[in-house]
Amino acid sequence: MTSSLKLGLMLPATALVLSACTMAPKYERGTLPVADQFPTPATAQGASAETLPWQKVFLDPRLQSVIYEALVNNRDLRIATLNAERVRAQYSVQRAGLFPGVNGTVSGRRGDTGAVNSQTNQPVGTTESWSADVGASWELDLFGRVRSLSNAALNTYFASAENQKAAKVSLIASVATAWLTLGADQEQLRLSRETLRLREESLSLTQKRFDLGATDALGLGQEQTLTEQARADVAQLEALVQQDKNALRLLVGVEVDAANLPDALPENAVLSDLPVGLPSDVLLKRPDVVAAEFDLKAANANIGAARAAFFPRISLTGAVGKASTDLNNLFDGADTWSFAPSISVPIFAGGANVAGLEGSKKARDIALATYEKSIQTAFRDVADALAVRSTIDTRLTAQTRVVEAASETEALSRARFDRGVDSRLTLTDAQRTLYGAQQGLITTRLTRVLNLTRLYSATGGGLQ
Repeated sequence: MTSSLKLGLMLPATALVLSACTMAPKYERGTLPVADQFPTPATAQGASAETLPWQKVFLDPRLQSVIYEALVNNRDLRIATLNAERVRAQYSVQRAGLFPGVNGTVSGRRGDTGAVNSQTNQPVGTTESWSADVGASWELDLFGRVRSLSNAALNTYFASAENQKAAKVSLIASVATAWLTLGADQEQLRLSRETLRLREESLSLTQKRFDLGATDALGLGQEQTLTEQARADVAQLEALVQQDKNALRLLVGVEVDAANLPDALPENAVLSDLPVGLPSDVLLKRPDVVAAEFDLKAANANIGAARAAFFPRISLTGAVGKASTDLNNLFDGADTWSFAPSISVPIFAGGANVAGLEGSKKARDIALATYEKSIQTAFRDVADALAVRSTIDTRLTAQTRVVEAASETEALSRARFDRGVDSRLTLTDAQRTLYGAQQGLITTRLTRVLNLTRLYSATGGGLQ
């Protein structure tokens, strides 16, 4: 093999090797800017929460049906999906720069020079030319400028895909929260209506006793106050239930089937406990954290493109084709070819390249700070949810005992009042205490299931 042939084979190979390199800094994930353990450890054992499909977290079939509808019809999720598809198309456009661009061209030209035949005095200056070419152009990416831009676009696409996952997790948690809140408010409304019925019956009886002189105006006034308070609670909760339905309808994107709406806060609608692993396992899998890391990688790749701007850009352009003076014989005409390499060397840009590199470094630093902040935010979300989780069972047990004690006290006060031992005021206080305790129990039960929902969302939420 001659030295010239060896050189001819080595140059393209060298160009391909160099074009596979970039001048971007090597990306290395730093240490997590959070503690190695959550302040409040999770007590549940088993697969980590972010690995559980949402169908195994939200167990009520009606709730599952509503979530399915939301995943299909919610407009915010649809926007996030379309954004991911748009960014993927932008990446495809950017990646196309790694390959030669090939174009086909057919052109024709006809003109008149004004010349005439001196003997016949006829015009002979008409000229006609036709050509068909297939041309290719390619930037020889020796310093990785095009590849760095392609890597940046790829990581931006990955970030958008993770943002879409984050939007899906947020939607699932929001739908579950709205559905469970509606169930709790429906139960509160049912309790208030029952309380209002009992208060109206008691008021009617007290009114009769007052008319007979068996009780005084103070007792009657107390009954009227309790009755109207219960009536106001019913009116407020009726409006709140309607607002809950409106919120759920907006999240789902369509009218929700009445059969899938809760009439009370159901038991075991959500998995009773969610296991949580180490922060390094949980936080680095959360979609918004992963998206922030991809944004950081994209900013890191942009530094490579900015560095490459200081070096020459080499472009190769060539074409082959046919040329003829007759369109009918174009593809039988003469062969044509051209090859035009070019080198563009930056000499003076008024500091634009330096400023571009400095700007890309600052953008990387901003992306790094954003990434670290997203990890810290995720850590707090999980830690807050675990803090509530560690005490909610105690609160629920205590509130249940409060209701039991208040119920016994109310029954005893009523019996003593009927025998004339206690006054109306004592019975009124016992009834008010029982009503508040029952409301508090519903609120505590709701807090427990919403905490599990927040823990599902805080850990990144399993998707299937």
